[in-house]
Amino acid sequence: MLGPRKSIERLSHRESGHSLAKTLSWPHLIALGVGAIVGTGIYTLTGVGAERAGPAVILAFAIAGAVCACAALAYAEMATLIPAAGSAYTFSYAAMGETVAWVVGWSLILEYSLACSTVAVGWSGYLVGWIEAVGIHLPHVLLVGPHGGGIVNLPAVVIALGVMGMLIAGTRESATLNIILVIIKLAALSVFVIIALPAFQTGNLHPFMPYGFGSTEIAGHKRGVMAAAAIVFFAFYGFDAVATSAEEAKNPGRDLTIGIVGSMVVCTLIYMAVAVTAIGALPFQQLANSPEPLALVLRSLNQPMAAYLIALAAVIALPSVILVMMYGQSRVFFVMARDGLLPRSLAKISPRTGAPTRITLMTGISIAVVAGIFRLDEIAELANAGTLIAFMAVGACLMILRRRSPDLPRLFRCPQPMVVGTLTIAGCAYLLFSLPASTLTRFGLWNLIGLAFYGLYGRLSSEAGRERAAEKADAGA
Repeated sequence: MLGPRKSIERLSHRESGHSLAKTLSWPHLIALGVGAIVGTGIYTLTGVGAERAGPAVILAFAIAGAVCACAALAYAEMATLIPAAGSAYTFSYAAMGETVAWVVGWSLILEYSLACSTVAVGWSGYLVGWIEAVGIHLPHVLLVGPHGGGIVNLPAVVIALGVMGMLIAGTRESATLNIILVIIKLAALSVFVIIALPAFQTGNLHPFMPYGFGSTEIAGHKRGVMAAAAIVFFAFYGFDAVATSAEEAKNPGRDLTIGIVGSMVVCTLIYMAVAVTAIGALPFQQLANSPEPLALVLRSLNQPMAAYLIALAAVIALPSVILVMMYGQSRVFFVMARDGLLPRSLAKISPRTGAPTRITLMTGISIAVVAGIFRLDEIAELANAGTLIAFMAVGACLMILRRRSPDLPRLFRCPQPMVVGTLTIAGCAYLLFSLPASTLTRFGLWNLIGLAFYGLYGRLSSEAGRERAAEKADAGA
């Protein structure tokens, strides 16, 4: 019922012409993880989270980080066990079958595409704030989509297409540039903490939990710690993009473990420091829904130059998140096409760069369109839904393969896999149902469209399905 499964051996070996070049080492992978995780979530969604939970957005960050930590351990074991591109999609193909793999892959396409679009919109907000600080004012109709009375968010479109061009130029070149951008980002956040922490006031933490812990509907909007966790969860994921690079890692057993676990540890420490500093320095009512909350904090502390530099750092460095997410999306798309679930012509590799140029081009254009039209919070919530499904699938894969194939060599062994897998699934399910009903409805519609496409095309043309049909025909002959 769940479709054919692929063996781990087959997933780990590909024919010539459809195999990605091995160009990445562990510094590239840590930078990919940090580059994806530290981005719009901490630079812009701090304000959205504060609006939903008040000062307890600090607790929301901790909860989202704990769920992601469990998922990261599961990803680390699965990525080193199956060092092939595609991350959760590929793991699901091996553990649960093609139908589940399709749903997970379709959700990952949504996750990465909308994550890129979210960051592009967030980047646009910082760019506008930065250039207006020097007296340059762009027409409003070119800064927001139709929802805000404009035509298109032109800066968001431009940055999405620019990153697409970098990825087409080559994976290693893009990853090396990403390391530089990550260093700029971390330096900017460190400067923010150093300047704003002395202004910490305990009074800004009261009332700490004005809307309660659970996700409840208040005045037509979701409020509470879990409602905030469901949106700031976006701030933590990104390490799964490291798993999509497994096929391109030079030493996957060592490098993937360092990349996934290392990036989560670094980013969790950074996030908690920045969240505590921002909420302590400025009342949450002023932070709520600000498109540039960190720069706002510094301006309120009479640090206009620091605010200017933080905004500049965001303008320079946030594209690294778009780069990593677009990279991950193109790899998932590529593997699904290589498996025949999408047209195989899309899985063409550039002989010059060893990267999937056609997929990257198509991905970049679609991301630019979404970023140019939709609002940041709506995009982020829908991206979170896709990610939560993927994380739940990886938690399930971890437990299934530990039971089914306990003797397979695992270069990284997740501690207490049944506990970690269960916590990953339960935590993600709770966050999923803490999202607004409208988001869940859109996500359900997306998957209905995906299942219809799978039934009409993917199931009939998949490589695994054809091979199973041939085996049955041979057995009956």
